[in-house]
Amino acid sequence: MMKKILLILIAALAVGLFFHFDLHQLLTLDGLKGSMDQFSQWREQSPVLVIGVFFIMYVLVTALSLPGAAILTLAAGALFGLLEGLVIVSFASSIGATLAFLVSRYLLRDTIQKRFPERLTAIDAGVAKEGAFYLFTLRLVPVFPFFLINLLMGVTAIKSWTFYWVSQIGMLAGTFVFVNAGTQLAQIDSLSGILSFNLIVSFALLGFFPLIAKAILNVFKKKRVYKNYTKPKKFDRNMVVIGAGAGGLVTSYIAAAVKAKVTLIEAGEMGGDCLNYGCVPSKAIIKSAKIAEQIRHGEHYGLENSTPQFSFKKVMARVHKVIADVAPHDSVERYTNLGVEVIKGYGKLIDPWTVEIKLNDGSKQTLTARTIVIATGARPFVPPLPGIEETGYVTSDTLWTKFAELDEAPKKLVVLGGGPIGCELAQSFARLGSSVTQIEMAERIMIKEDLEVSIFAHESLTESGVNILTSHQALRCETRDGKKYIVVKQQLDGKTQEVAIEYDELLCAVGRSARLKGYGLEELGIETNRTILTNEYLETLYPNIYAAGDIVGPYQFTHVAAHQGWYAAVNGLFGHLKKFKVDYRVIPWTTFIDPEVARVGLNEQDAIDKGIDFEITRFEFEELDRAITDSATKGFIKVITPKGKDKILGVTVVSEHAGDLIAEFVLAMKHGLGLNKILGTIHSYPTWAEGNKYAAGEWKRNHAPETVLNLLEKYHTWRRG
Repeated sequence: MMKKILLILIAALAVGLFFHFDLHQLLTLDGLKGSMDQFSQWREQSPVLVIGVFFIMYVLVTALSLPGAAILTLAAGALFGLLEGLVIVSFASSIGATLAFLVSRYLLRDTIQKRFPERLTAIDAGVAKEGAFYLFTLRLVPVFPFFLINLLMGVTAIKSWTFYWVSQIGMLAGTFVFVNAGTQLAQIDSLSGILSFNLIVSFALLGFFPLIAKAILNVFKKKRVYKNYTKPKKFDRNMVVIGAGAGGLVTSYIAAAVKAKVTLIEAGEMGGDCLNYGCVPSKAIIKSAKIAEQIRHGEHYGLENSTPQFSFKKVMARVHKVIADVAPHDSVERYTNLGVEVIKGYGKLIDPWTVEIKLNDGSKQTLTARTIVIATGARPFVPPLPGIEETGYVTSDTLWTKFAELDEAPKKLVVLGGGPIGCELAQSFARLGSSVTQIEMAERIMIKEDLEVSIFAHESLTESGVNILTSHQALRCETRDGKKYIVVKQQLDGKTQEVAIEYDELLCAVGRSARLKGYGLEELGIETNRTILTNEYLETLYPNIYAAGDIVGPYQFTHVAAHQGWYAAVNGLFGHLKKFKVDYRVIPWTTFIDPEVARVGLNEQDAIDKGIDFEITRFEFEELDRAITDSATKGFIKVITPKGKDKILGVTVVSEHAGDLIAEFVLAMKHGLGLNKILGTIHSYPTWAEGNKYAAGEWKRNHAPETVLNLLEKYHTWRRG
């Protein structure tokens, strides 16, 4: 900090001396004309010294953003001639601009990073890709003050060397105009005479050169990508979508809604993993398990504690009934009625516009489409543990079928993985009668959440009967005397210890991997690295082939897949007119353990990692009337805001109905509404939603204007006489 203050003082002193000694008078047109005779004499007597002093002076004027750079440029033409003056000014102006850029970066970037982290991150991302083009365009158009460009670019992440060489090239045209004008100094009456309207328009048109060049480069890139293929003259469809999960369903629905001819290809069940294996069945079993737990603890509601009597087979039957009840929302019939052609079969890319479909009846069909969208989703990842295939396992996809005929829940269930899926299912099966051991290699479960949230989840699962083993690494599966075991290792007192855990069923819940094989991606050279690599518009290597959903990431949530589906549809159909970058700024998610954990934006650890100057506002649900009436007071709302501001950077909610409560904060963040707006909104009483208002009230109370309140107290005292 002291170094920054010293630098500011030195710069301020230099500027002060500049004006104190009236040096700025020399850097006017009249001052320049009046001094030219003296300058010319010095030039004849000591040419090297004059060039050196002039060069240093130009660098200082530019570096300190002082007025007069334009006059100095004219002087260079008058003193040194066109060629020599152009060389001197070109290098001096670029060096001075780079010094100003570096000073701005040193003094301002950290402060701006703390105050506007999200905006600066977005700007940096754009600069990383297009920074040189943006800077070149600005340098070519003298309408934009160069000193302002120097300062503003300093707070971005553009490389110093890139800034220098782009500035040197970009400012060359403008420098030439002024130096050339300086050679005719006697005929110049004002600077406006140099920069005529026509000249500025010419520069502005020149400023479009990098954009035009970029467009031309994109054309050549497309030609190079497609060079081995022949584009059809006509297409069977406007769009073909492979995969009928959330991403594919939304993409095809939107395409049909705007009257495009679209075909949706799905080999399995409509609705994808979420409906058939994930969100829907897991939430159904979570509900049954929660009811069973409430019966055990009836005393919380003024009732008697009881042992729940139920058939596990009926619980599983209900799960499948729920799937069947939701299925019509995603059915072939519904989407056909919406205008989508649905084909049951396996789609494979033959070339960038052709999809070969192996129909479920064994026949084949080929379709061409101007745009293709891949939305094939993801599957559970099964770790390659020795012996796991021999001993057997289930995943979040397969357990619903395998467990459907069981009369009771598995006696001994091992859940491998401490993420959201593992935690949800571990708690549910423990509540339904299984002896559950949950194994997590990391030091805590739900590692992506704050430490206190992980601890809270750990306690909740433990209370439900889950035996959680963190910092335990699975090594192998084996059979001993007809019993199945998973062997794990842990570090204990600096020593490695192996432990064998017996199980009847092993549930693998260690993450999901994108479905990449069998769709022709490798043959077309579409790049993959655990997911399909796309740009910000969801385009793959081929601009007409898009991807959406879990196969893309970065968030494997149903609602994100649907969100991406909109962009894939709109960009795929109308991208030749206007493209939209996918907006990931406000992404909520919920882990449906009991109590639920919901989050949007940054948590405390994220804010620390990003170096943000933040503060935390908390509201405990033990203070909420509705939580008290429901005997569900465990949990809290935790809001992250910039210090002293009500702008919402992130929210974590731990409570019953947390997944519903987070929606208000998502809306507020999406539309730039702060906590004051939430506080000023009427919430029904008594509801869980009031917790959001009370959290906003806590922030307001913490930022009460004490001086104003003290004055009001004195005013009211005076009014009482």
